[in-house]
Amino acid sequence: QVQLQESGPGLVKPSQTFSLTCTVSGGSITTSYYYWSWIRQPPGKGLEWMGAIASDGSTWYSPSLKSRTSISRDTSNNQLSLRLTSVTPEDTAVYYCAALEGLSTSAEGYWGQGTQVTVSS
Repeated sequence: QVQLQESGPGLVKPSQTFSLTCTVSGGSITTSYYYWSWIRQPPGKGLEWMGAIASDGSTWYSPSLKSRTSISRDTSNNQLSLRLTSVTPEDTAVYYCAALEGLSTSAEGYWGQGTQVTVSS
C-alpha cells in the first residue's frame, strides 16, 4: 500500500515562494503507474487539483495555476515536490499529495494526510 507524507513551511508571507515535499513509501515514483499529484483545499472550499508528475517525469498543471506552479521529483529519495510562487492569502489551504489513477481529485488512489499552509504577513 502506498503511503505519502507531506512536509512544508506552515506559514508563508505574501509574495514569497514556498515548497512542499512529499515522501512516498510502498511504491516507486519512477515505476508505478500512478499520477503523483498535488491537490489543495482552501478553508470552506472544495478540493482543487493543482498538477501531477508521472513515472517518466511528464508533468501536467491546472491552467489557472500553471504560471506559478512547478512539480518536480527526487528519485533517489522517492520524493516529489511542489513549488508555488508569488503567493497571496488566497493560497492558504491544506495541501495534499496523492497517488492517483487519473488527473482528477475524484480518481482512485492514495492520499497523504495533508499539510496546512497559511499565507499571512
